[in-house]
Amino acid sequence: MNVCVCVFCGSGKGKNPVFAEAAQEMAFHLFNSHSTLIYGGGNIGLMGVLADRIMELGGKVIGVIPDFLLKKEVAHKGISQLEVVDSMHERKRRMADLADIFIALPGGWGTLDELAEILTWKQLGLIEGEIGILNTNNYFDALLSQMKTMVDEGFLHQNSLKELKISDSPHQLLIQLGVISV
Repeated sequence: MNVCVCVFCGSGKGKNPVFAEAAQEMAFHLFNSHSTLIYGGGNIGLMGVLADRIMELGGKVIGVIPDFLLKKEVAHKGISQLEVVDSMHERKRRMADLADIFIALPGGWGTLDELAEILTWKQLGLIEGEIGILNTNNYFDALLSQMKTMVDEGFLHQNSLKELKISDSPHQLLIQLGVISV
């Protein structure tokens, strides 16, 4: 199956090596499923780990990066295709246009922003693709708890939360999202 999978993840690697290991495993499974990685275009952090591994394996990687980050020399020059856009908003729109499926790996404000926006777009019917969270080392537990509180307090429909696929295993998450066949 050749799908375009957009991955939101950190420009840092985190303190625990388990995050980079999970990104490497995700890259392996994306490559083996003949998927194209769509991501933020960086050469640092988990973004760099993911893109580097897919490229080492001979896969396809499309990065989308705003011009100001390109000027800061964090753009990945060794990927299949690098698209330069004018703003962070345009970056998110372009990645969404290219992608069939969306996955969040651990990251910071940017990852949280991208995940929140894509979840909102899904709820509003602006995108159709499945959305998953790779909950490596229980990284997203507090956020997932907050999402449950949003449902409990009547600010989020239960169905919106149920549509979200969650796993601590890259392989299992990709099965849940339909990228990998069982």
